[in-house]
Amino acid sequence: MACTTILVGKKASYDGSTMIARNDDSGAGHYTPKKYVIVKPEDQPRTYTTVLTHCTVELPDNPMRYSAVPNAVEGEGIWAACGVNEKNVGMTATETITSNERVLGADPLVKYVPASDSDSDGGQETPGGIGEEDLVVLVLPYISSAREGVLRLGSLLEQYGTNEMNGIAFSDKDEIWWMETIGGHHWMARRVPDECYVVMPNQRGLDSFDMEDAWGEGKEYLCSEDLGEFITENHLDLSLGGELNPRDAFGSHDDADHVYNTPRAWYMLRYFNPHTCVWDGPDAEYTPVSDDLPWCMVPERKITVEDVKYVLSSHYQGTPYDPYLAYGDKSMSGAYRSIGINRTDFLGMVQIRPDLPDACRSLQWLAFGSNAFNAIVPFYPNVPHTEEYLSSTTGTGPAG
Repeated sequence: MACTTILVGKKASYDGSTMIARNDDSGAGHYTPKKYVIVKPEDQPRTYTTVLTHCTVELPDNPMRYSAVPNAVEGEGIWAACGVNEKNVGMTATETITSNERVLGADPLVKYVPASDSDSDGGQETPGGIGEEDLVVLVLPYISSAREGVLRLGSLLEQYGTNEMNGIAFSDKDEIWWMETIGGHHWMARRVPDECYVVMPNQRGLDSFDMEDAWGEGKEYLCSEDLGEFITENHLDLSLGGELNPRDAFGSHDDADHVYNTPRAWYMLRYFNPHTCVWDGPDAEYTPVSDDLPWCMVPERKITVEDVKYVLSSHYQGTPYDPYLAYGDKSMSGAYRSIGINRTDFLGMVQIRPDLPDACRSLQWLAFGSNAFNAIVPFYPNVPHTEEYLSSTTGTGPAG
């Protein structure tokens, strides 16, 4: 389980742009090299089969050009990670998130079953659902807005199911939408308020949801059509006052979250809102183990690209939890999972600037390797050519 996400609404950013960014981290013990490519319409498949779950999806015949950051080494699928299409719509997928046994018992993940293990199916294999391996390829080439991204992916999840729990961000020049999967076939999404930023470690983030809007106009919230019945029939709403908290209903409540997840959200909120709340000491309103950290906040000042790079490179600087602490009381040094770690594959940030022409409106910022020791570089995803050393990377270096 890995990755850390930050989303910045257009009124919270320094230049009026929308910004969606994510560290793409490998699991413990390994590193996955990535490359940066531009996928042209003629190179986009019309029939797509997932490598890990053998699920086949027929795709429309009108894809757009888009950028992607796939795995450099073949074998486990594309894992396109993040990109921007020619309509200046961005996507990052995915932030692996958590769930609980009640949700997964009611709507199990759609797992691949090999033929040898599929006795109930007469020895035939059972394809699994779609997942992080596939989502950018299945969605980004076909959408003209962030909202369309939510709706397209939602329909795919309902039809094919998913084999894992994920959070996905979509952006255009006006909006950012955050989407979370629920069990194998359900989902919900919320529009990021323009004046806010969002922080997301590897756990379910949404802490409030307006079902009436989702079922009605869908201005700020969207969800799978039968989500209300799913919640009621399976007694998933844990609220006492009748206001659904998705984090309580669909998320995990593990002690491990307090080591791996919540501290990262605490540090990012503390960085952007140092005076809004008390974050440290015996009188702290929020601590690294608080389960009620806000999903979104209005920052105390506008957020820059440099800020995003800093927090996604951070390791609890200025706190007793810094693993590189060189002085003072080191008893809590390294107690929590850092944001900037040695198994980060890359940092990808999509910045969509409303005041520029379409041809140069989008920037895709990339930093490869551990963010604590690298720099971030902007690419123009509407430029259809990428140098060989970036687009043809192999497991040992550039092709040729």
